[in-house]
Amino acid sequence: MKTNMLATGVYVASLTPLKADHSIDHTHLIRHCKWLLKNGVTGILLMGTTGEANSFSRKERMVALEAIVASGIPAKKLLVGTGCCAVPDTVTLTKHALDLGVQNVLVLPPFYYKNVSDDGIFDFFDRVIQEVEEDALRIYLYHFPKMTGLPFSADLIARFIEHFPQQIVGIKDSGGDWQHMQMLKERFPDFQIFAGSETFLSQIMEIGGAGCISASANLSCFTAAKLYATVDPDERQRLQDKLNALRSIIEGYPVISVLKQVMSGLEKNENWLHLRPPQVALSAEDVDKLLKALEEIHFPADYFI
Repeated sequence: MKTNMLATGVYVASLTPLKADHSIDHTHLIRHCKWLLKNGVTGILLMGTTGEANSFSRKERMVALEAIVASGIPAKKLLVGTGCCAVPDTVTLTKHALDLGVQNVLVLPPFYYKNVSDDGIFDFFDRVIQEVEEDALRIYLYHFPKMTGLPFSADLIARFIEHFPQQIVGIKDSGGDWQHMQMLKERFPDFQIFAGSETFLSQIMEIGGAGCISASANLSCFTAAKLYATVDPDERQRLQDKLNALRSIIEGYPVISVLKQVMSGLEKNENWLHLRPPQVALSAEDVDKLLKALEEIHFPADYFI
């Protein structure tokens, strides 16, 4: 029987606050993660796409995780992105997470080379698991073909489940295709299926999925957590409509830039505007359009009540 997997619910793909010199602001990151948890979310994904993971060195990623764990945030509340193109880098980050008590890791396929076969991706994960050599390891596949160019096919997932039933236990499906999520749940009923957006939160709950792991939940954390705890169908739909309205605005801009822009306004803290290249800040014109759109949906006032 598989144990020590993620609890079902709402997870936030956390932003990574930076200092003016573009180094990670650990104090601010800790404060942000504690604020998210205080607003009711189940847990936090560190060093995912939204966290600018691939713009940081292995050392920077490890030191950030050490700071979070040392702050008292429970390891069981954390999912950590450890996927890299090279097996040794992935192994290093994964072992480091396990050494800190963080058993659940999110792993990308080795994304630089395109048109790679399922056999090649399988071999990559096989090597990682064999070299980590830790029974406590729980891997969540990061399915984001728009970014990686390498989808996890259903047949490949079936091979993973057959060969590594204790280690590969779930997926963050950021493909944006609801039918694909349904198919995965039907074919692999015991596999934890997390939607990559809270847009699908009600739907994934209805079919017994695990929940969502979302970037825009940095902003909609309270509403998303409230929806997950709601059993009344009418109230659930009302909350889902609010989440969808916010998400539709966010998707009109580069996601990291827009989320940091809005967080800057929420906290009255311009340090949120620091981005690692190649990310760039929104233009003044885009900021003006964004603020008007948020005002129309009564954000943030209607999203924290």
